[in-house]
Amino acid sequence: MKQLNYIKSAFLVATNLCFFVVSGMCQVVDSLIVVHPDSLYASLSESEKRFSRNAVAGLKTADGLEATLFASEPLITNPINIDVDHRGRVWVCESYNYRPAVNGKSELNVGDRIVILEDTTGDGKADVTKVFYQGPELNAPLGIWVMGNKAIVSQSPYVWLFTDTDGDDKADKKEVLFKGIGGTQQDAGVHAFVFGPDGKFYFNYGNAGKQLVDGQDRPLLDKYERPINFRQYRQGVVFRVDQEFRNVEILAENFHNGFEVAVDSYGTMWQSDQEEPGNGADRVSYVMENGNFGYIDEMSGASWRINHTNLEDEIPRRHWHQNDPGVVPNLLETGSGLPMGMVVYEGDLLPRKFWDQVILADAGQNAVTSYPVQPDGAGFKSVGINPVVEGTRDKWFRPTDVCVAPDGSLIVSDWYDPVAGSHKMKDRSRGRIFRIAPPATPYKIPVYDLTNPVEAVQALQSPNLSQRYLAWNACVKLGWAAEPELEKLFRLYNGNPKLRARALWVLNKIEGFNHRNLDVGFRELNPNLRITTLRAVRQRNSDPTEYIKRLTSDPNPQVRRECALAINHNHTYEALDVWLQLAQQYPGNDRWSVEALSIGAIGQWERIFPAWLAKAGKNPGATNAGKDIIWLARTRQAIPYLTDLAADTSETFKNRLRYFRAFDFFHAGYEKSQALMHVMDVKSSDRIEVSKLALLHLDKSFVTNSQQGLSALNKLLDETYGTEDYIELVTRYTPESENNRLFQMAISKSEGVLGRDAGALLLNIAGVSFITDKFGTLSDAKKSALLASLQTAGSSESVYILRSVILDVGQKESVRADAARYLGASWPGEDAIVKLLKQNQIDGDIKEAALQGVKNAFRENVKAELAPYFPKPVEVVTVAEEAQPKEKSKKEKKRRKKG
Repeated sequence: MKQLNYIKSAFLVATNLCFFVVSGMCQVVDSLIVVHPDSLYASLSESEKRFSRNAVAGLKTADGLEATLFASEPLITNPINIDVDHRGRVWVCESYNYRPAVNGKSELNVGDRIVILEDTTGDGKADVTKVFYQGPELNAPLGIWVMGNKAIVSQSPYVWLFTDTDGDDKADKKEVLFKGIGGTQQDAGVHAFVFGPDGKFYFNYGNAGKQLVDGQDRPLLDKYERPINFRQYRQGVVFRVDQEFRNVEILAENFHNGFEVAVDSYGTMWQSDQEEPGNGADRVSYVMENGNFGYIDEMSGASWRINHTNLEDEIPRRHWHQNDPGVVPNLLETGSGLPMGMVVYEGDLLPRKFWDQVILADAGQNAVTSYPVQPDGAGFKSVGINPVVEGTRDKWFRPTDVCVAPDGSLIVSDWYDPVAGSHKMKDRSRGRIFRIAPPATPYKIPVYDLTNPVEAVQALQSPNLSQRYLAWNACVKLGWAAEPELEKLFRLYNGNPKLRARALWVLNKIEGFNHRNLDVGFRELNPNLRITTLRAVRQRNSDPTEYIKRLTSDPNPQVRRECALAINHNHTYEALDVWLQLAQQYPGNDRWSVEALSIGAIGQWERIFPAWLAKAGKNPGATNAGKDIIWLARTRQAIPYLTDLAADTSETFKNRLRYFRAFDFFHAGYEKSQALMHVMDVKSSDRIEVSKLALLHLDKSFVTNSQQGLSALNKLLDETYGTEDYIELVTRYTPESENNRLFQMAISKSEGVLGRDAGALLLNIAGVSFITDKFGTLSDAKKSALLASLQTAGSSESVYILRSVILDVGQKESVRADAARYLGASWPGEDAIVKLLKQNQIDGDIKEAALQGVKNAFRENVKAELAPYFPKPVEVVTVAEEAQPKEKSKKEKKRRKKG
């Protein structure tokens, strides 16, 4: 059938028709035509491939699914985000005015648009288009969420609320919900809102967001009624807010650019995150509440590119500091792309393998993909990849968002451009919306009477978030009248647990019925329902510890994880008892569990750690669980135990690196310094590596200002001289006593990386005068070696020294030529060569050496400036050309001259 569909598409464009002649007439015999879709699409010209009528032919869908074109240009352009309302209409957030400084033309005077697309005939194609809003204040928005007659539009520095007050599908009222958000005109600002099963909204911003205030410039309050201090949160964050937009919670931090949060019916959050391009490090995360997700170093704020102890072996993991204590692990890394909108599919129209799975639109990878997930200890793991739709033929397919329609089909927005990322786009005139569903499935939208409790509860079971929002609020408003139907759904022991969870969330809001259903929820066999019950209780009770204690000994590690998260910032004695019970049940080697324990202990380690020691026995570091807790503990009381683990020679050096890294997370100067000095005294076959690590983790002031520290440093410098370890130690501590040894190393190893590192380091520590004084005492060969060690330093000082030697006629010409050759080894040096050439300050062999040094210049502007100084290539004349008649040769010369 798929082949026939492609063939029919081919008929429309009048290409690749296969005819079979019968009785003298041209007939198309479908049953005899076999054309592979790849061949059919390849036969189209480049311009034909861009036609919207061929859009579907460029895609490949999963078995059991079919893509249909719902809408395309000129109805819409540059769709960055979409939502599907309860009527099945697609609301498109356009971003035509994205980055005009990079992409050129913009229409800021009229602004971007919010467009409503409607299919009134059920054929899966939009036949009615309306502009809900367009205005100059819409300047490259990034997200939209639709709730009845209202739409929340996210666009740094604002979050707007647009309302249609008279039902004509035009916004009549606009309000500023939040403002002051960074990330204007870039994709790391504020993103779309989504509806959670608890009746609250979830949203996020990337690392450009920085902060937000309410529409009246008032600071936001956290759940403890305290102003939120945004400075204490790192990079991109995830938020939750109630429907009145008052009580804002920060749920997780330290992302690079999570584009959209997806929340399932249990209240579990998922989010993709964009890497710094080119490192294969895009990721999908289970958003563990109050977690740190590791984009920058927690203590120093350093990039993942900065070297530190216990670096991850793979760059994608290194990108997110996955080996650091206190960082929540990634669910999976998805490679290099541009992950954007995502959803948890809770419908049943698509094939079963997509049910209850995270589905992600990745513009960089030209695909909408499902990543099947299953429990793994206290967390999750991905067990494969299930593509939904891919631009295998048409690489302009750039999916930016994916939503679930009320009938269970998927609606996908396509930016449609040859470029994704780098803030660029090539074609501003295009955009597509696709519907993904089983073949020949009509687009029929169920209609509910939300004033009727039975139908309101039915609507609550919709796979569409906008329908669920309306149903949730209708059920809460109906109150007791809706309770029988809600309780019936919740108590359906063999029903879909996610639908049962939705009923429980609403019952939690109806006074008089919540307690008895919560009691039932705590006894449910399904662990996700027990987790949902605990989450619901936490939103009701200021101190839910009594409820938490009911699940502290739960056999399921994910339930126990939730208990640990629930006592975050809970300073009661009961919460301490809960933490200790959870720690005693922790078996070790489960990163999700121990990070949950760490989150539960934030700000409480000073009381928690000694209480744990009292229960852990004489040797708390003897078990895997004990080692993990010591590694994570943020109290100086843990330092002696961490020291023992770092000095334990029965463990391999690689396995002990994590304990050395843990020292970086303490501010306790004296205790930390003495512990690390102790580690250096332990005799072992890897003593030098251990001593170097210990020194690098000591406070610099302790090493340079104490006899104990200086003695240890000098001993290790002697033992590592001439190695990379030596360079690393001198770089950190810059002892002037090493100047002469650095000088000798720079000369003796000048042709290698170590020698060049030594030369640059010597210049940095000792300065120009030291180098020039030494230079005058050297033989010509050693002068050239010293100059070679400075060639890649690229500092103003190194350029000055090399340039001075070039112009010093008192130096031997071979030394001056070497200096000229080395000067071009850095970008500042290339610029200096250009200047020397333009001022005619060098000639002969010196000029030739300088040109040799810059012949591989990378920068286009530098290459252009250097081009006139390189000899022009000699024109080679063949014997045959030489034999041509003179007249012809004259014509050829003229032709060449013109060329």
